[in-house]
Formats: sequence, structure tokens, C-alpha cells
Amino acid sequence: MVVHAKEKTWCVAKPSSNDATLLENINYACSIVDCGILKHGGACFYPNNLISHASVAMNLYYQSNGKNPWNCYFKASGLVTKINPSVGNCYYA
Repeated sequence: MVVHAKEKTWCVAKPSSNDATLLENINYACSIVDCGILKHGGACFYPNNLISHASVAMNLYYQSNGKNPWNCYFKASGLVTKINPSVGNCYYA
């Protein structure tokens, strides 16, 4: 996938990802970037499910590490999108 530098992109978890992979992605990304927005009371706690939390964590990692396609790979469980995945008060930067 070729993405032009001026296009805004985000990294989200593939819907087909299993729970173990999603949890691994959350743990990995949050060991490197601050995932405080996922804590209870944080802007991205809801929706409170693994795929949403993994997508937020993966995107935080992707955004802070250069927004390259390989920064969203996560063992083939990540997907780069041009559609803003923000939901409610959870704003994807």
C-alpha cells in the first residue's frame, strides 16, 4: 500500500484477529507508548472490548513510530486505513 505523505492514516486491528493476538498487541504497544487513554475513565476506555483497545494501542504505536506500513504490521494483524476510526470521545490522533 502506497500512502502519500500528506494523507492522514491510522492503524487499526483487523476484525479477523483473535483475542490472544489482540491482547499481545495491546501489551506490546503499551510497553512502548503511553496507553493511559485506555484506562478506566480514559477517553478511549469505551467501547470496552479487545478489538477497540487493541486498535487504539496499535494506532498510538503507529503514530509515534513514523506511520510507516511496517509500524502497523503486528504479525499481520494490523490494517492501515484512511478512514478516521475515532468513536465518541475517543479521538484517534
